[in-house]
Amino acid sequence: MAFRSLPIAAIGSLAATAAASFAPAAAQDIEFTAEVSAELRYFADGPAYAGQIERWQPSIVLEPELRWSDADRTHQVAILPFYRADFQDEEREHFDLREAYYRYNDDDGWSVTLGLAKVFWGRTESRHLVDIINQSDSVEDIDEEDKLGQPMAHLSVLRNWGTLDFFVMTGFRDRTFPGADGRLRFELVVDTDDPIFERDGRRAAPDFAARYSHYVGSWDFGVAVFHGTSREPRFAIEGAGGRIRPVYDRITQGSIDLQYTKDAWLWKAEAIVREGHGDAFFAAVAGFEYTLYQVFGTGADLGLLTEYQHDGRDEGLVLEDLGLGAPTSVLAAPVTVANDDVFMGARLALNDLKETTLLVGGTIDVADQSTGMFIEAERRLGENWAVELQARLFLNADPGNVLFVFREDDFLNLRVTRYF
Repeated sequence: MAFRSLPIAAIGSLAATAAASFAPAAAQDIEFTAEVSAELRYFADGPAYAGQIERWQPSIVLEPELRWSDADRTHQVAILPFYRADFQDEEREHFDLREAYYRYNDDDGWSVTLGLAKVFWGRTESRHLVDIINQSDSVEDIDEEDKLGQPMAHLSVLRNWGTLDFFVMTGFRDRTFPGADGRLRFELVVDTDDPIFERDGRRAAPDFAARYSHYVGSWDFGVAVFHGTSREPRFAIEGAGGRIRPVYDRITQGSIDLQYTKDAWLWKAEAIVREGHGDAFFAAVAGFEYTLYQVFGTGADLGLLTEYQHDGRDEGLVLEDLGLGAPTSVLAAPVTVANDDVFMGARLALNDLKETTLLVGGTIDVADQSTGMFIEAERRLGENWAVELQARLFLNADPGNVLFVFREDDFLNLRVTRYF
């Protein structure tokens, strides 16, 4: 089982702070909940690479959640562990603290958070370019929606002219990747035990970020800057047919995210400028969601989504001195499938007591028509149970497209969850 490099010093400091916060008070609120899920993933085709799982991949997920606050919610503590037991891929079996923090909320409109936390930035459906605080937990899924907890000190200031957020982060979290047994991987297995860091090989170099967000009329927007270790690694290839090592560069990224609401229309956009991976580049995703309310005379709502993705990062291999004694072949920038693509999808919410939802979407490459599609459906079964069904398809994958490595990895995933 993999333990994802949890920063012990940060957790120890958090525990001491939390212990002090649990001092007797006139009234306190302690809430404990948990989710236990059984998951079964079925691959429609045999593996593309030797040693991979054949068809079936069962696993179990445990997600307990402990929250505490005092009477007026000035002091808050949250602890959210995550554990997956995977019976096929040892790299997918892992434990993580998704969140474990202490938060102080001041009556004057500011708060401080210390510990491991998750922070989401983003507007669009198909890609979250600006969401850079947390590392992706890629053994969970390839859509970068699942995140590892990030150690941080976070100051948030809320005023009538907007919200300011400041972050200081340490204890870098490496991205997770499937092992030799796993599906949804490259032909060569990524050696997560031996990463390369730009700053003298140190993962402890601090990261800094700041964001201003506000709304004006029908506009919601955020402007942010990040300086630190990239959450997206490049890959160094050592020797012919050798191993792949992740390379984490120091980058500076500026970003903007926008949303305009007009009746049933939501217009959304995210854009970044990043330097630190070869030449500085611009990337953006923009589009709309139009909602049809009470479709077919029912209480259901149907949202129609369309977005365009552009990414101008460098492509291909370059020779670079990474401090390994000789120039090494390394990707000029992290890989992406979203360099010139169109996304279309539909979101159906039945608005029933069972909270039934369905999301269907697909992204097609404008140049070579490589297509990735997904289906996500969810429904509650009584008060304490829920079922989720997910499918991913990789169609017409061109050998020059990143999706080609997943060409045999179409899968159906069934998840049943019990809530406590």
